[in-house]
Order: sequence, then C-alpha cells, then structure tokens
Amino acid sequence: MISVLIRLADRSARTPKRLWAVSFALFLTLAASWSAATPLGGSPDEHAHFIRAAAVARGQFGGTEVMVPHTVAGIEGKFAETGVRLPQWYTELPRQHECYSWNQARPASCAPEIGHSGKTVRATTAAGRYHPAFYLATGWPSLLVKGPQGLYLMRLMAAVICSALLASAVVTAAEWRRRSVAVLGVLTAATPMALYMGGMVNPSGGEIAAGILVWTALLSLLVSPDPRLLNRRLARVGIGGLVLINIRPLGLIWFAGAVAFALLLQQRGALRQILRRKALWAWTALLGLATAGALLWAAAHPDHSVINTPKTLTVTEAARQTFGNTETYVQQMVGYFGWLDTPAPAFTYLIWLGVTAVLAALGLAYGRGREALALLGMLAAIVVVPVVAQSSQAEKLGMVWQGRYLLPFAVGLPLMAALIGASRSQGRDFPWRRLTGFAAAGLALADAAAFFWVLRRFAVGTAGPWVPFSAHWAPPGGWVLWTGVYTAAAFALALTALMPDRGERDREGPAAAAATGACEGDTAAGGRPRAAAIG
Repeated sequence: MISVLIRLADRSARTPKRLWAVSFALFLTLAASWSAATPLGGSPDEHAHFIRAAAVARGQFGGTEVMVPHTVAGIEGKFAETGVRLPQWYTELPRQHECYSWNQARPASCAPEIGHSGKTVRATTAAGRYHPAFYLATGWPSLLVKGPQGLYLMRLMAAVICSALLASAVVTAAEWRRRSVAVLGVLTAATPMALYMGGMVNPSGGEIAAGILVWTALLSLLVSPDPRLLNRRLARVGIGGLVLINIRPLGLIWFAGAVAFALLLQQRGALRQILRRKALWAWTALLGLATAGALLWAAAHPDHSVINTPKTLTVTEAARQTFGNTETYVQQMVGYFGWLDTPAPAFTYLIWLGVTAVLAALGLAYGRGREALALLGMLAAIVVVPVVAQSSQAEKLGMVWQGRYLLPFAVGLPLMAALIGASRSQGRDFPWRRLTGFAAAGLALADAAAFFWVLRRFAVGTAGPWVPFSAHWAPPGGWVLWTGVYTAAAFALALTALMPDRGERDREGPAAAAATGACEGDTAAGGRPRAAAIG
C-alpha cells in the first residue's frame, strides 16, 4: 500500500509544472471548501473587506472619513472608517454574523437574509486604509454577479491567489535533495488557520501564503544554493515579497525578518553567487518601489481612531497580559475560527504542535551553531514580538493582537527546522520516510477534523448533535459534500510529502530515472543533467 502511495506521489511530481498544477488544485480545493463552508461574514471583519473590495472594483480607492462608534475587546471608541458608495444591500453585511458570533451553541441559521436593493447609498468599511491591490484582485466578480453569489466568487478569487503562492512554495521545497522533509515543512506551515483565511476575503490569508513562499524561496537560495535554479528562486522571492509588502501594513516587517534569518543560515559563498545575478537587482528595484509605494500609501492614510483605553492599561500591564496570552496566540496560529469564537478540537492542536516540535527538535539536533541559534531565535521571537508590538500600541489601540498577525513570520519555524534537517541529515541513518509519512497523514487528519468541527459549529452549534444530519444551516451543496471533498484533498496533499527523495532516484540509476521521468535537476540517462523546466 505504501509503495502504491509513493508511486502516486512520484507521478504527480515528474515535472515542476505538474507538481505545481497538482498542488495548486489541492490547495484551491481546501481553501475553496472553507469559502463554501463558512457563512458570509462569518470570519473576522470580512464584511469590511467585502465592502472595501467592491468599492475598489468600482474605482473607489479612497473615500470620506467617517467616525463610527464601536466596542472592541470591551473597549469603546470611535473608529475612523472609510465611506464609499455601493448598492444598499452591502450595508446589511455587518449584521450578518451578530446573532451567532461569540455564541458557539447557536448555529448560523439565525443570520438575516441578505437583501437585493440596488439603490446606491453610503457604506462604511474599517479596511479603507489598506492598500487596494488585493481588493482589486478579489473584488471584480462583484461587478458581474450580484448578491451572495458574487460574494462567494470574491472568496474564490482570494483562494486562487493563496493557492498559487502555496503551490509555488511546494515546488520550491521539492527542489531540495531530501525533498520529502522540505515539503513536510511547507505542509506544517500551512496550518488550518492559514487555509481558512486563504478562503476568505481578508488580506491576512494572502499575507500568510506569501510569507510561506518567501521563507521557502529565501532558504532555498541561501541554504541549498543551485546556480541552475537561482533566477527562478529569485523570482519566487520577488513575487512573494511584492504580495507580502503590499497586502498588509506589517508585511514589510515580516519580509525583513525572513531575510535576516535566511542570511544567518546562508552557506558559504551562496550570497556572493546571488549578488552576481542581474535578476537580483531587478527584483530588488521592484521590491524597493513596492516598499516606497506601501509606505507612501500608509502615510497618506493615517488612522484617526479615538479609543477610550483604560488608564490601567499601561505599557507594562499590556506586556504582562500579552505574555500571559502566548499559549492562546499559538493556538490561534493553528486554528481559531469564526470571529475567534471557535477553537479547533484539541486533537488538531496536539498533532500540529507535535509535528512542529519534532521538526524543531530534529533541526536543533542536526543543525550547527548558527542553525541552532536561528531556531532558538525564532522560538524566542514568537513569544517576544507580540509582547513588543502590542505593548507599544496598547494605550492607543487596546489589546487587539491576534495569533494570525504573526503567522506570516512564524511559519519560518517549521520551514527552517525541516530544511535544516533535510540538508544536514544526508547520508545519516534516520527513518525520514516513515517520519514524513506518519507526520503528513497526521496533519491531514488533524486538518480534516478542524474543518468538520467548524462546519458542525455553524450547522448546529456546539451543543447540537455530533453528526449534524438535521443541520439548521448548511453550505451550498450540503455539509456532507464539503466534508468529503476537504478530507480527500487534505490526504491527497499529504502524498506530496511521500515523493521519493532525489538521492533515492540517483541510487536507482539512470534507467530508473528515465523511466519515472526525473524532475528538474535529476540525472538523466547518459549522466547529463536535465534542462531545468520552468515551474
């Protein structure tokens, strides 16, 4: 049975293009399943992003500032939102989630039906200060399809963007000699929360996916340099960096952090080789322009919100509370769904954090001085960065930090650990095949369990039956369909971690490599390297 699965994985990875297409289709299935299985407006602030995307698609990149009273995390204030002109039914979106959010026992069937009025009125959005690029890419279906169907199509566009970035990360990891371990790192980084946000109209999903691609490509450039693949990897860093820097205000910080850690891990001579390439300077110029544009946009759209934070919320108190919430933030990076009111089942946390811990332990065991220092530094950063970020802004904004904010940076932990293990363990006696197989299967099962758990919460509430046959709310097509589709895609994606490592193919000999269609960079019949295919 295992040999059959390995052959299936091998066939999907015969060329980088095929591996990218298969990975893209599977990631898109997972993200789109979340799109269908989540009630409209049922994810964090999605109504604001729907309105922002629809407005940008209609050429409204800005708007008038409107002070709107809100209560966030128990703190009252007036939030600076952006007023735009849209069909009247968009103004109903902010109320879609109110009857069931923060009440896990109540299913989503209580949500009011979205109206059909096409009269143009003013709608406000808290996302009006965000860079418009993401919203332009996701909002255009609202011009073609009205009502809920258009909103689902907007979610699908977000899922397409995230899936393309994640598929590129898988192809990059598969270029490593011990690629099964490297791909496992990508699968571990793509947590259920990353896939969930990837299926929503929320720039957080694209930010996380771009972070995974940037980390994977940077580590490949500097830890496993290959002159034949250098320009392609630079392009992936550049594309991921352009998305990461522009999509959310924190993206520039996460990109700089990934570069710093990758430079710490670089192999001797790798940076010198990169500096000689003209492609580096072209992508550096593009990233520089993107950075300048993002900074200018942020400077031109300041936040004038007035939050009535309590006087007792000092920098010290905020730091203490944030540090105490570290476990919650880690859980949120794995999976905290809905409006942060639906945690994943304990099984999902145990498996995901267990696989991450094993990868980190192996990275520390096999890594050398700088590599162990980088892993320990990342572990410390996951704790310290939220403390510094929130305590410095708490007196102005309140306690607003969420675990997913750090995820584009924190994905570096499993990726570094897996890539260190993949590069340092060559020729050593360790059951990597068995480890990657069990770990990938465990991740798939944990992912599917999280999906079913959240879908059940929306269908019947947490107090309802375990199997929601009498669902009060159901996604388009029904919960059975999407549960089956998601589970099948999760386990199919796990097969990518069973691809034969390059060293195994080399030992099979030139004839076997030719028969199985060796991937780019493998030795072809006759002992000559194959031409690198574009993926």
